[in-house]
Amino acid sequence: MKLITSLILSILIFQASHSIEFSDAVFPELATSSRALAMGNAYLNKADDAAAAWYNPAGLGSVRGTRFHISNFHFESNKGWLNIATGGDAFDLFGNLTKGLSLDGTRELMVDSPGKIAHTRFHMLPNLTTRYFTIGYLYSKRTKATIGLQSGAQFEYADRRDHGPYMGLNVSLFGGVLKLGASAVYLQRREAIGESDPNTTIELSDDQYAKGSALVITSGLRLTFPVAALPTFSATFHNSAQSSFSSIRGTGAPSEIKNTIDLGFSLTPQIGNSTRVHFEVNYKDISSKYPDVSSTRRILAGMEIDVARLFFFRLGYGDGFGSGGIGIRTKKIKMDLTTYAVDTTSNEFRGEEDRRFVLGLSTGF
Repeated sequence: MKLITSLILSILIFQASHSIEFSDAVFPELATSSRALAMGNAYLNKADDAAAAWYNPAGLGSVRGTRFHISNFHFESNKGWLNIATGGDAFDLFGNLTKGLSLDGTRELMVDSPGKIAHTRFHMLPNLTTRYFTIGYLYSKRTKATIGLQSGAQFEYADRRDHGPYMGLNVSLFGGVLKLGASAVYLQRREAIGESDPNTTIELSDDQYAKGSALVITSGLRLTFPVAALPTFSATFHNSAQSSFSSIRGTGAPSEIKNTIDLGFSLTPQIGNSTRVHFEVNYKDISSKYPDVSSTRRILAGMEIDVARLFFFRLGYGDGFGSGGIGIRTKKIKMDLTTYAVDTTSNEFRGEEDRRFVLGLSTGF
């Protein structure tokens, strides 16, 4: 009996350690920024663009000029997804890439690749952003899936879709030394986390998703001392009104977005006439709403070298792994290429690496 009990516990622990879930503890933002991810997602102080609505609305007070972003999109995939989508014959490449964007297509591709994790995320955020104000619409789709290596392993999946209108405001006091801001999104979420037979077509109906809506508020503050290198402190409060989702049919309401608090510190020295370097450290979830995630994983750090506000070079460290990227910004286009990684284990520091690749592109005027 002791042997049987031990085997059962071992199986349960093994399955739990490989369960699919989203990395909301270290990456709690409803819409991530490719620029921020290149900096290890340490972006509370640097946020000076439309992404401030999600990272720290106080950053809207640092936006330069007015921008109407018509096609503002973000696409990312991971090494596992790229391996299964680009494997096989060259003639199958286009079909596999298309297939890998659906949940059942991902299942079909993964049957022959057990042990890999497939991840995709796409979001579109058309918006109008100016100093002190932003308004737009969020559409975000995220999918993660895997099939374990053990005999009889199931196809595990997590599928989430968010959308809704949002708006953010900022107030700057004492000549911009203290900035306060808040953003609100009427978020409509549809989410399914489960498992199925890897050899059977999966077609989830609306009734199999948890669905709900909530008014989610993100608030923040930023304190900048007007001395050399501009030392800056900031704090962001996610779901600061502690709103819960109202149920809309389906399997019930999605889980409540946790009221996490993030803290940040940065220095931004000027180097020459046209070059700036930004160094930043963030600590995510200071109140430990995700107690299973070790504190070492919640320390993020990043830097950005800004050349003439046109070219950007970034390095970072987040969730125990390195990140980096490059960017270019003009009046009509903004493009970023980024790589970063997350830890797929439940609480370990530098456990299993999930390496991801991101393209961010925004056009407008």
